[in-house]
Order: sequence, then structure tokens, then C-alpha cells
Amino acid sequence: MAVVRRGRKTVARNELDGMSYKQLLDLEEKIQNAIAVKRDEEKASVKAALADLATKHGFSVDELYGKRGKGKGSAAAKYRNPDNPSETWTGRGRKPNWLVAKLKKGGKIDQFAI
Repeated sequence: MAVVRRGRKTVARNELDGMSYKQLLDLEEKIQNAIAVKRDEEKASVKAALADLATKHGFSVDELYGKRGKGKGSAAAKYRNPDNPSETWTGRGRKPNWLVAKLKKGGKIDQFAI
């Protein structure tokens, strides 16, 4: 029996083999959500560490890297695809295909707000 170790949990290969296609898709969605959350946490941690390092040396991050655009910062994401959390939309510009498809199926835009 092959054993896959990931963090604190151990999943036996037989457990995965015994799961249905639907169960595996559900597991995949949970994993994608967990990855998106961890990515955001890591990104925030790295940004904070860079800001601390810059401050310790008497600089600001803007001084070192400059501001994006001409006085315009990048907009924060306002909507997230529940099927793929890495897909987001700021509410500016053309609606992404995943959102257009969800709205055509009767979804309301508020359902996807972050």
C-alpha cells in the first residue's frame, strides 16, 4: 500500500483509489480553495517582511519599486470564482468568462463577492 504524506495528514493510496469521481472532484475543489488561501497568506507575509526590511533601512516599498501606473494603484479583487479560487475579478473592465457563464445560469453577481 502506497502512502502519500502531506503535512499533518496521511492519505493511503487505497483511500484515493476507493473514492468516486465526484468525491475526487470535491477533494480537488477543497485543495484548490486551500491553495488559494495559503497563497494569499504567503503573499501577505512576504509583503509584510519586505515592508519591514525596507523600513529598517530607511526606505518605503514605493520608494524602492515605485508606484504602479500613474497615480493609480492596482484594484483589489472583488469577485472570486467558487470553482477556481485563483480566478478573480476587480469589477473593472470586461467581465471574465467564468462570471459571464455563472450569470447566464441564473447566478447573481453578489454570490461571487469576496
